[in-house]
Amino acid sequence: MNWSYWEYKSYLSDLDFTIVGSGIVGLSCALELRRRYPSASILVLEKGVLPMGASTKNAGFACYGSISEILSDLRSHSEETVYDLVLKRWRGIQLLRKNLGDEALDFQMLGGHEIFLEDEQDSFDECLESLPRINELLKPIFKEPPLKTKRNTFGFQGIQNTLVTHQFEGQIDTGRMMQNLIRLVYSNNIPILNKVTVQKFEESGSVVKVQTDQFEFETKKLCFATNGFASELLNENVKPARAQVLLTKPIPGLQVRGTFHLDAGYYYFRNLDGRILLGGGRNLDFAKEETTDFGLTLTIQNKLEQLLKSVILPGKSIGIERRWSGIMGVGDHKTPIVKAVSDKVFCAVRLGGMGVAIGSETGKDLAEISA
Repeated sequence: MNWSYWEYKSYLSDLDFTIVGSGIVGLSCALELRRRYPSASILVLEKGVLPMGASTKNAGFACYGSISEILSDLRSHSEETVYDLVLKRWRGIQLLRKNLGDEALDFQMLGGHEIFLEDEQDSFDECLESLPRINELLKPIFKEPPLKTKRNTFGFQGIQNTLVTHQFEGQIDTGRMMQNLIRLVYSNNIPILNKVTVQKFEESGSVVKVQTDQFEFETKKLCFATNGFASELLNENVKPARAQVLLTKPIPGLQVRGTFHLDAGYYYFRNLDGRILLGGGRNLDFAKEETTDFGLTLTIQNKLEQLLKSVILPGKSIGIERRWSGIMGVGDHKTPIVKAVSDKVFCAVRLGGMGVAIGSETGKDLAEISA
């Protein structure tokens, strides 16, 4: 590409910070850098027309982890680590709300519910037995026990009749969140260039030379916020994890309120504008879903429809309006990777499917280590 003088001067000359990825983490990093350095030259690059990955494709859950997820984490992580993970999610959601405001997010604290299928008796019993212990562990974060039991008043079938509810969980409008984050970034004089893919980079003296599919440029510091796509350019322990979703057509009189998890969090659903948004199922084929391909599979889509018709809305004729998928970044540990790759290159990746909850704080952390 042949840049005009004005284009080059306005976008690519004398860059202090370049951020790769315009999702929650990347834009939060840009905003924190602007707060710290009001006169710095900051650029954000995005390979998609909209933010790739999961920032505009997630279910909009402001969640901290269902009780079965927390118990699963405690089998492989210390209590201190699990506490810190939940605390980071809490702080991240509060930071997101502070940065944008509840109205801009359409944030609603309607509670998050975990439901257990009839054949999950052992898991259900373990969760109920562990309820006092987990409440005691998490009480310092929420200032009161966050978990309680609730009867199934939603008409779900094929499940245990008691749900475990996290009363402080909520939901947001993902599209509005990203629209308002982008507006805030632009209002802080930070440009975003879309449809630009970084192909390689190398440090050279006091700068990092970056080659994209459109142009080459230099920047003093380079920050990667590419989550599930991190392994394309970085040697980090991050695996892509595809999350498939379906959305029903409008359902008159839909009474489902709040967010819902089942099967240890591998399935999730909510009421979205009078429709059911239902996603998950990668546990049906972990190997096939370890991909950066935005595709759909019959195996998972059929399972989602089966849960929809047999558990969530039994006996109802339901049409499907839309299907899509997003790409998360996961690994052997739930803690995100926030580190200096070198003196001038930094990354914040592996959000473990908790981007809404921890993305804002993780982006702030990325800015802090690169400052």
